[in-house]
Amino acid sequence: MGSLPLTLDLLPHKVSENTLLDLFKSQQDHLNYFFQHLSLPHTLTFTQTLLKCRGTIFFTGVGKSGFVANKISQTLISLGIKSGFLNPLDALHGDIGILSSDDILVMFSKSGNTEELLKVVPCAKAKGAYLVSVTSVEGNALAAVCDMNVHLPVERELCPFDLAPVTSTAIQMVFGDTVAIAMMGARNLTRDEYAANHPAGRIGKSLIFKVQDVMKPQKELPVCKEGDLIMDQLVELTSKGCGCLLVIDEEYHLIGTFTDGDLRRTLKASGEGIFKLTVGEMCNR
Repeated sequence: MGSLPLTLDLLPHKVSENTLLDLFKSQQDHLNYFFQHLSLPHTLTFTQTLLKCRGTIFFTGVGKSGFVANKISQTLISLGIKSGFLNPLDALHGDIGILSSDDILVMFSKSGNTEELLKVVPCAKAKGAYLVSVTSVEGNALAAVCDMNVHLPVERELCPFDLAPVTSTAIQMVFGDTVAIAMMGARNLTRDEYAANHPAGRIGKSLIFKVQDVMKPQKELPVCKEGDLIMDQLVELTSKGCGCLLVIDEEYHLIGTFTDGDLRRTLKASGEGIFKLTVGEMCNR
């Protein structure tokens, strides 16, 4: 048997609402510091550089910064912009071959001293790619060897030890996705174009798919005649997965429908009398 969950009063570690509120306020202050100190001219130059890219915009990073870099790349892809994530370790074992002189490689690193990224730099330069570092520590090694550096000001991490990257990664995400939306506007992406990149989403389904794309073929329709007994059509009603019967005449014209709900209501109202009732007597015409 599984153990019963502990009640809140018995938990060995507790967090109060006030503690959470204070943490959210502190994180808000740290994010405001970023907004107030971010260089918009540098950000604009970075955005325009990405817009002018003739090839693919690749992103890379290690650890948490790597997850952020991958996510930003996915945002650009969803907007119809050629992008990809380059794992720095895999890059050193063959994947660097995907880079060309038309590409841009954006390297995310809070410290700018990440050894794995520094090893990728000479290899990416040899391929002719344009390198951009996105860092948060002044005077770092990565910024010194890249073609461009964007500084993301970080006051401190929310972590009480100022170690866990929870504020810096939030800033990286906000920065990257905001630049992506700026590029979306600059490219005049339409709602229909966006939907075309999201065919399985709500917007995509509403703008792309037509009735013919999702309708059932005639042979899969749950059909019956109005003179058929209800009880004789239970298999047809339940096996076709439509939740209803389509009642048709001899020329296959629709007369009405008989649904699962109609079956339950008829059974409740008629009892054993349902065995003598036809679909036509109880259908919705």
